[in-house]
Amino acid sequence: MVDILDSLSRSRNMAKIKSKDTKPEMIIRKYLHAKGLRYRLHDKQLPGKPDIVLPRFKTVIFVHGCFWHRHENCRLAYTPKTRCDFWNKKFEANIKRDRFVIATLIEKGWRIIIVWECAIRSKSRDEYLMQTYNEIFSDQQITHIQDM
Repeated sequence: MVDILDSLSRSRNMAKIKSKDTKPEMIIRKYLHAKGLRYRLHDKQLPGKPDIVLPRFKTVIFVHGCFWHRHENCRLAYTPKTRCDFWNKKFEANIKRDRFVIATLIEKGWRIIIVWECAIRSKSRDEYLMQTYNEIFSDQQITHIQDM
């Protein structure tokens, strides 16, 4: 299938996609702040520059876009119909990098919470936000917050 946009228009569209301060990330940050938690953002000292770092709890939160991080069985994690080879390589590299970052953080003693975009878009968003907050205080090494 042929792309409906020319390469210049497609490039402009892709350049507008943000990696920081995304809407799902801002929703989580506002919720945590309202609950009295203070955090750091995108700490360059840590592998993967986690979206939210809670040093007091030795916990990091990654807010993953379902498309970019390939959330399994999620309708938002589709593969574009054009340039499939390019996209598959891109997605594989993202997954490999995510696994490496998680393993490195666990080695360093950090707990990881991964919040998937679909959970924040969901009608049950408040439940998922509360679950994220509660997971900060749990003993689990890694937690996925996702829409079911």
